[in-house]
Amino acid sequence: MRPWRTPSPRAVGGALGAALLGHALPSVTALPAVRLRLFPEFSGVGDPGRVALTFDDGPDPVSTPRFLEVLAAHRVRATFFLVGSMLARAPGLGGELVAAGHEVAVHGWTHRNLLRLGPWATYRELARTRDLVAAATGTTPRFFRPPYGILTAPALLAARRLELIPVLWTCWGRDWTRDSTPRSVFDTVRRGLAGGGTVLLHDSDCTSAPDSWRATLAALPDLLAECARRGWQVGPLREHGLPTLPT
Repeated sequence: MRPWRTPSPRAVGGALGAALLGHALPSVTALPAVRLRLFPEFSGVGDPGRVALTFDDGPDPVSTPRFLEVLAAHRVRATFFLVGSMLARAPGLGGELVAAGHEVAVHGWTHRNLLRLGPWATYRELARTRDLVAAATGTTPRFFRPPYGILTAPALLAARRLELIPVLWTCWGRDWTRDSTPRSVFDTVRRGLAGGGTVLLHDSDCTSAPDSWRATLAALPDLLAECARRGWQVGPLREHGLPTLPT
């Protein structure tokens, strides 16, 4: 038996670097150009005759009902990625989303960047949110979107254990900023809008500039009209023809 030798600082540093790289490597999916080219399955690319409409960061009793009104007026359903701590404050609103025909999904409990969390904390973030979504709405969520679009190796492993499919987006409205306007939100989405795409918007300002959701709400009718003009049906991810992902 060989005697135990204390690893050199260089070896320890190399092992630590490899571990950190393995933890963070999936986060390159946060870069739209890289994701769309190398990992289109994470972008929510689906049926080319459809556009998936998704909202993050709710449910918020102040803003989310306003989005439900607009969607109902246009007879459109969407997928809402819920923050667990927000849902805990308004569990009945989660039930209203499902009752209105919308899909609910997992966005984490605290909206923390998953690069800052280890495997157990990551799993707890997802599991705790999934369990509350299921209890509050009576439906088991199928999809998961990490905060800031940053996936990690522990997040992918946790999603697999929880039978959640990671889905990001193909275009967004940059609607979380203080200077966003209905026009800026619409124009930003339109630049990346394509059949089969997934649109990311926000129905809450819990992690955004105060009242930024108002620009999104005002832009929504024009966005829906643009999709109709191009002949695309708008709906939730469950109707988007996504493959079962190898999570």
